[in-house]
Amino acid sequence: MAQAVSERDRSRRVGALAALWPFLSPYRALLMAALAALVLTASVSLMLPIAVRRVVDGFETSAVALLDEYFIAALGLAALLAVGTGLRYYLVTRLGERVVADIRKAVFDRVIGLSPAFYERIMTGEVLSRITTDTTVILSVVGSSVSVALRNVLILIGGLALLFWTSAKLAGLVLLIVPAIIVPIVVLGRRLRVLSRQNQDWIAASSGSASEALLAVQAVQAYTHERASRRAFADVTERSFDAARKRIGVRAVMTVIVILLVFSGIIGVLWVGARDVRAEAMSVGELVQFVIYAVMVAGSVGALSEIWGELQRAAGATERLVELLGTTDAVQDPPAPRALPKPVLGRVTLENVTFRYPSRPEDAALEGVSVDIEPGETVALVGPSGAGKTTVIQLLLRFYDPQGGAVRLDGVDLREMVRADFRRAIAVVPQDPVIFATTARENIRFGRPEASDAEVEAAARAAAAHDFLADLPQGYDTEVGERGVMLSGGQKQRVAIARAILRDAPVLLLDEATSALDAESEAAVQRAVDRLSRDRTTLVVAHRLATVKRADRILVFDRGRIVAEGTHDRLVAQGGLYARLARLQFTEGIAAE
Repeated sequence: MAQAVSERDRSRRVGALAALWPFLSPYRALLMAALAALVLTASVSLMLPIAVRRVVDGFETSAVALLDEYFIAALGLAALLAVGTGLRYYLVTRLGERVVADIRKAVFDRVIGLSPAFYERIMTGEVLSRITTDTTVILSVVGSSVSVALRNVLILIGGLALLFWTSAKLAGLVLLIVPAIIVPIVVLGRRLRVLSRQNQDWIAASSGSASEALLAVQAVQAYTHERASRRAFADVTERSFDAARKRIGVRAVMTVIVILLVFSGIIGVLWVGARDVRAEAMSVGELVQFVIYAVMVAGSVGALSEIWGELQRAAGATERLVELLGTTDAVQDPPAPRALPKPVLGRVTLENVTFRYPSRPEDAALEGVSVDIEPGETVALVGPSGAGKTTVIQLLLRFYDPQGGAVRLDGVDLREMVRADFRRAIAVVPQDPVIFATTARENIRFGRPEASDAEVEAAARAAAAHDFLADLPQGYDTEVGERGVMLSGGQKQRVAIARAILRDAPVLLLDEATSALDAESEAAVQRAVDRLSRDRTTLVVAHRLATVKRADRILVFDRGRIVAEGTHDRLVAQGGLYARLARLQFTEGIAAE
């Protein structure tokens, strides 16, 4: 993580916040209305000191009616300021919420479609941190800080102009301290940006650490790993705090320097102004007006110095989100895709496929693998762990692209088609079933969202899942909890199989689909799979050879290659790896009985 932080800190993109413009531009009307309200409130604020001067100097006149008019005018300006400020708050806050909602959707839309290679480089918790924490930082800027910054810029510029109009002599003295204020803002602001980015990175790491531990909380507790998990999370959190402490310290120093210089200058100018009033070179009202403008200018400078730190922090958050939005995926749809032939027959072909995982480029997961699977054929992939069986499944789903050779469906290279197009023709049951925190019915319907309740229940019956689902407190409409915590391992597997049955796809991929089932459930599910696979191309990945004995063909994998091929009986008769695996498993099974 430290290395990742250091690499990210090297980024020095100027104007990173400009990347927010594509999200702001669709709301130009709202943006212009907010700017109009902002200009209105800034203008009214600059007019108030003039009204105050008139009121102060009005005490010296005997025209009571004129004095009343000054007070009424001042009250009117105050009312206008209140209405304009409320309108500005509403428009700017609404704009900020809208833009951040769009950013969150855009980032999620991007990351949900990225291939698994992306998630080999970054933790899911860090991605979630960027979607939540970083966008919250941007919300505070777009919905508040930018508006306040622009208002203070207008007040600063207008206030300086009106200072010269009120007293050029005193205004000249004020300008003498401006360079002394700007220098620490610029110098310390750069440091703030680096520290803000580092702080956000460690927050993301903290989120990732917590997410990983909580998702595996049962394993953590079973292996009494709570203390180590707490220590790891505390370490990352403390690093985040240290980065935040440094950022806060730099910002505090900058605030002290700016405020000290600003108010020292104001006091000096007031001393000169008081002497001019005594010399009758200016009226009391003019001095009061100048003082108010000076305070407004000083306040705007101080506010800008604080907002600058927020903008630096938001720039770091924006860069991190832009990184996600601009991530180049290793797997992409072609610019001119070919259509999958209709109807889909389900012929699967691997032509001299060689593949290495991005995280392990030195080891070939598959090397020179060629196989042609006819429509409706059931082919089993067997072999020791790490032999390349599941890799075949991942290439068929085009989670990765092979470095050599081609993977084809009905004669068309997967790389020539839109991924969503050919994936609709595939149903998959993974080794670790994915169960969502919703009802059992919706978990099965995930396979085909438009399916009716009757079709969902029919799929559950075919997967031997109906009985236990019907026995749940609310039946099929029972919430099964995060990751299906209410279901056993075997029940989760049967729900996943029901989902694949409901999808009714011409190609069926079973990756250890019966590994978590007891003998009775396995027999029931195997019968359902046999019926399901009759008219479908089926690839079965299995360690337990008893589940693949009836396959039309068995491909034996070892170290990324196909080392044998044939039926169960033929492979046993040939000897070799398959015969050895069969002898071990069936002998153990007999001994266990």
